[in-house]
Amino acid sequence: MGIIAWILIGLLAGLIAKALMPGKDPGGIIITMLIGIAGGLLGGWLGKVIFGVDSIDGFFELSTWIAAIIGSLILLALYRLLTRNRHRHA
Repeated sequence: MGIIAWILIGLLAGLIAKALMPGKDPGGIIITMLIGIAGGLLGGWLGKVIFGVDSIDGFFELSTWIAAIIGSLILLALYRLLTRNRHRHA
């Protein structure tokens, strides 16, 4: 897949992750989109490492989308943990 496809998957995966984990996040939509793009990459990598499968088969493959969404959820949860701890100590 090309870089444009990765960006599109990441943007949509970030939006889906935000819908699955609603709440107020510092940074707004731009941070959510960046988390989605990074989450897509993380999800693909985790699929290969943990399950030994090529989870990134193509743009329209369900495994690609599931991996991207799971990766986005993981990064969104980590982001919330890090920013919540930072605001408590300030």
